[in-house]
Amino acid sequence: MAELRFPDAFLWGAATAAYQIEGAWDEDGKGPSIWDVFTHTPGKIEGGDTGDVACDHYHRYREDVALMRSLGLKAYRFSISWPRVLPEGTGRVNEAGVDFYSRLVDELLAADIRPAATLYHWDLPLALHRRGGWPNPETAKWFADYAELCFRRLGDRVKMWITLNEPQVVAQAGHVLGIHAPGHRELGEGLQAAHTLLRAHGMAVPRLRSAAPDANIGITIDLAPVTPATDSEQDRQAAKRRSELNGWFLDPIFRGDYPTLMRQVRGDLLPEFTDEERRIVQAPIDFLGINNYTRAVIRYDPREAPLEAADVPAPGPVTEMGWEIHPPGMREILGWVNDRCSPPAIYVTENGAAFDDQPDASGRVEDEDRRIFLRDYLAQAHQAIQEGVPLRGYFVWSLLDNFEWALGFSKRFGIVRVDYRTQGRTIKRSGDWYRQVIAANSLDTEQ
Repeated sequence: MAELRFPDAFLWGAATAAYQIEGAWDEDGKGPSIWDVFTHTPGKIEGGDTGDVACDHYHRYREDVALMRSLGLKAYRFSISWPRVLPEGTGRVNEAGVDFYSRLVDELLAADIRPAATLYHWDLPLALHRRGGWPNPETAKWFADYAELCFRRLGDRVKMWITLNEPQVVAQAGHVLGIHAPGHRELGEGLQAAHTLLRAHGMAVPRLRSAAPDANIGITIDLAPVTPATDSEQDRQAAKRRSELNGWFLDPIFRGDYPTLMRQVRGDLLPEFTDEERRIVQAPIDFLGINNYTRAVIRYDPREAPLEAADVPAPGPVTEMGWEIHPPGMREILGWVNDRCSPPAIYVTENGAAFDDQPDASGRVEDEDRRIFLRDYLAQAHQAIQEGVPLRGYFVWSLLDNFEWALGFSKRFGIVRVDYRTQGRTIKRSGDWYRQVIAANSLDTEQ
């Protein structure tokens, strides 16, 4: 038996996002978000799905917290829907929306589960999108105002806060590639949106310090290690160039500016930080959240301007998302971030896999492929701890099967199965296994 024991205070959790699970998209005074509009636009979402109902968590949160308790979770990472709290994004507070999150937090605390709140997981109020959205520099101030409202209403009980989830995806998928809301395709707009997102994060941090001095605050960045396709010098240099893009959001926060390579290849479009903005963006944080699912394998290709780097098909097995299963990538990216940024603490805020798991005749879901995925990635996380990475906790993605953005309900990430027709919940084999890992605070790599 190869048993890997985790530090005594290691925080075991699961993660979700408001739009992906809550439903109740227009109930109790909630305002519309950009995702409400995007999913209601024909042709944008696979299968024509929407998050109108999703997992109905808004009405079933007590049932879901009971599930978390049965799994032995020590923490639950959820996101607050900005338009549920502030229907117009600013100004009038929707007390029913605030009350929902207050009740959720109380339910979690009663179950001895630590709440970890993400302020922004992609559902920008439509009213603010109509005022320019993230490319508008004013949105940073509106976000900070919203953040302070949440801090003051919930900060007496919520002690772990994440400002933004995956701002790179917000900027790139939403404003450059057009596959996420709001569906725009303009590079300069995406770079300006990223700049505003960074300022929004930095402006929110001191608001928390003032409203809830005993709380911890961080940001979550999606990161993938980069591997050259071959050992050739050209491939190694191409991979090194691509790897520098992992610093798009990290470097401003920890170093005060965008990566030098980004300045070289996007200098004409990349916004400049003023001295005041640099001070704002570098506001000290208590932890860094890392979302990791796979790696990038890169070869040199002179046709792929400006980096002359191209992705190659994954050499190993893949998940239903087409993402390569590469457990060593977890250790690699944790070590890379620690060496580059030296954050005071790190949490893996998302890690998981989509597989086409179906219930058997008895209704049980034997998702052995997901269980092995989680086991092997966790083993690599443990190795990173042994090598000095200040990894303090792990949040599996996801607690529930849910609405997977542009892919609708076609992909399942949960350790709990959701029957979208009946809204019934079933803990999968991976969930039962995760409960055992949490209870033992250790991992048996031979099981």
